[in-house]
This record gives sequence, structure tokens and C-alpha cells, in this order.
Amino acid sequence: MRAWQVYKTSSRDIRLCWVSAFLRLASYGLTNQILTLFLTEIGISEKETGWFMSLTLVGDVCISYLLTWHADAWGRRRILTYGAVMMVLSGMVFSWTENFYVLLIFAIFGVISPSSDEVGPFKSIEESMMAHLTPHNRRPEIYAIHSFVSISGSALGSIFCGWFVHILKNNTMLDTDLKCYKAVFGLYTILALGKLISILLLSEAAELDAHQHEQLDTQQIMDETVPLVDVGSKSVSKMAPETVTVMLKLLVIFMLDSFGYGFMTSAWTVFYYSVVFGLGPAALGVLFFVAKIMMALSSLPSSTIARSFGPVKATLLVQVPSAIFFILIPFAESHLSLSVLFFNLYNLTTAMDVIPRQILLTNIVKPSDLTRVMGIVNIGKTFARCIGPIFTGLLADRGLLWCCYLISSVFVLLADSVLAFLFLDIDTHVMKTTNL
Repeated sequence: MRAWQVYKTSSRDIRLCWVSAFLRLASYGLTNQILTLFLTEIGISEKETGWFMSLTLVGDVCISYLLTWHADAWGRRRILTYGAVMMVLSGMVFSWTENFYVLLIFAIFGVISPSSDEVGPFKSIEESMMAHLTPHNRRPEIYAIHSFVSISGSALGSIFCGWFVHILKNNTMLDTDLKCYKAVFGLYTILALGKLISILLLSEAAELDAHQHEQLDTQQIMDETVPLVDVGSKSVSKMAPETVTVMLKLLVIFMLDSFGYGFMTSAWTVFYYSVVFGLGPAALGVLFFVAKIMMALSSLPSSTIARSFGPVKATLLVQVPSAIFFILIPFAESHLSLSVLFFNLYNLTTAMDVIPRQILLTNIVKPSDLTRVMGIVNIGKTFARCIGPIFTGLLADRGLLWCCYLISSVFVLLADSVLAFLFLDIDTHVMKTTNL
């Protein structure tokens, strides 16, 4: 299998990025299972929970923008180290206090994921590192493994959280739900410490200065395709005009997609299955473990789909059915097994667009702009996602949480339409010049 061969020959720094991503997503998977339940337990209403999630994402947008824009100049390892330290501090605070405002401050300025998905500057910088450390024709497998490792971490975090809380309750080690939830945040802190160690072990090769020779390779690739970016000498603080043009188009697409997703994040899905079907921590852990394992496994063949059809067509082939499966979930409210089937089919297809999108980005943006472009795109996605939870909280407060599934899917399909209109002709150029 090509992915296995790429894994065996990957560099130490790339493997450390995978370890870091695994630990980060495992910690997010842990807290995703109990975040809404934890906030409910300390007396926060559904409407206030929506605001909490939105403000957390707003804080992530602001901090991520600052850090990713300057990551190459300040040092990628330094920025990642700062983010890991803030994860440790956030976990400690959430395991200690019940003060809403203190929690909100550390959720905003620290690193707490309200959706089990990526927050903070980590993903953008790691993807940029891997792009610089990997030839173009090996990137599909490198990103596929990265996605597989990340989602597997989230899956294991989900099921471990469910059974951990279940065991604590049954053995009366902790006498209240709130104490169990705080213990989970204690585990989050431990995983964050492990992530910090993996970052400290990264070598100098992870920095941009170690990859300046790639400018010539990118020059050759771009000369053979549409002139999307100018690879001439530019100031580190300023992106090429052509890069900005491409980035703005990508922002429209990704922000539409993320705006829709924000209406029904993973944390709200936990709340939905808890309220509608009465699932407990152990059952929720199994549900999300199975769903995320399916998502992780689907990330590996996604590199093959990208090679076969090109990044844009591959994205459309998996995202459209994913959105349809998501729409169907609330129509099965009286049948748990059918609802779980639709949920698993959604998870089987929803992550298969990650690799094609990463290939598209890393092949049309020059190395010196890549970290900032990826950072801005991920920031734009997070900013768009900030809005949804506010309305989700209001709708949940009125018993209309099911509407969010429909809203989410409609915006995903709209984003797919814009992607096809703006970038469908890029596939041929990318496949030809990168030997996909």
C-alpha cells in the first residue's frame, strides 16, 4: 500500500507532527463528549452555551490570525509551543473552577475545542511544515496519514471519555457528574503535556528558513500551469497579489461550508443524542468512537480519490452525499438505529474532502505564503463557524435543534456549488504538474 511505504520513509519531524496531532485531537475528543453537559451541570442554559461556544471560536480566530501570520517570522516551533502551553493551562482551569467568566476567558485565550475539531494555530502550521518536508507527489499520502492519525485520536478520546465517566459513576469514586467531568479535563491537561513534549522535539528543519530551496521547485510548477501565484522575491510580511486573489476565492468557499457546519457542531450532536434518545456517557462514547473510526478509515482512500479525479472533483464527489446524509438525521428521531445509520454514513464521507482540499492549497500557493494562507483560510473557517452556535442555542432553547441539521447541509451544498464554479478547471493542471 502506497500510504504504508510513505509512512515508513517519512522524516522524524513529520512523525512528530503526527504524534502532536494525535494527542491534540484525543484531548479534543475527550472534552467534546462532556463540554455541553459540563456547562449544563454548572447552571448554564442552552442559549448561554451557544454564546459560550461562539465567543470561544471568536477568541480562537483572533489569536490564530496573529500567530499564524507571524509563525514563519517568529518561529513555527515557538508558536506551537505557546499553543501547547495554553492547552495545558486551559485544562487545569476547567478542572478546577466553575466560574463562567473565568472558564470563558481561558476558553477564548487558551485552547478548548467546542466541537472536537481543530482550533488554534496548530493545524495550519503543521500542514505547512509537512508541505515543506514532502515532495509534491507524496503529499496525498502524508496528509491522508495525518488525517487518519488525527481522527483516530479523536475517536479514542471519545470512547475513553464515555467509559471513564461511566466507570467513575458506577464505582462511586466521584459522587457527582460535575466531579467526573472535571476529572476528564484533568486528563485533557495530561495529554496537552504530552503534546508539548512532542513539539519540543521538533528539529530546525521544521522552520521555513530550512526550505528556501523550494522556491525554485514551486517556480517550475507554477510556470507549467495557470499563473496563480507569483513566486518572485517578496517581503515576508506581504503576500503576492495573485496569492491574495486565490485565497479570497478559497475563503468564500470554505467559510460558506464552515458557516453551515457551525450550526451543528459535534458538541451539539452529543447534546442532541443525549436529549432526544437519552443516551448516557458510555453509549455516547461508543457512538462517536464508531463514527470517528469510520471517518479515520475513510481518510486513507481519500488520497486515491484525489489522485483519480483531481482535488476539486474529489471534494465534490464526497461532500454532496455527506450533506444529504446529514439532512436525513433529524427525520429519524423516532428510530435510533436509523438515525445512527445516517450519522455513520455522514461521518464515513465527511472527512474524505480534507486531503483533496489540502492538495489544492499546497499546490497553488508558494511555500513562503503557505503558512499564512492556510492560517487565514482556517481562521476564516473558524470565524464563519462562530455565528452558528448562537442560533443553535436559541433554536435548542425552543426545542428546534433538529432544524440545524437542515441549515448546515444547505450551506455545505452551496459551498460545493461555488467550488465547482470557481475551480473545477484546476484539476487537470494540478494532476499534470505534480504527478498525482
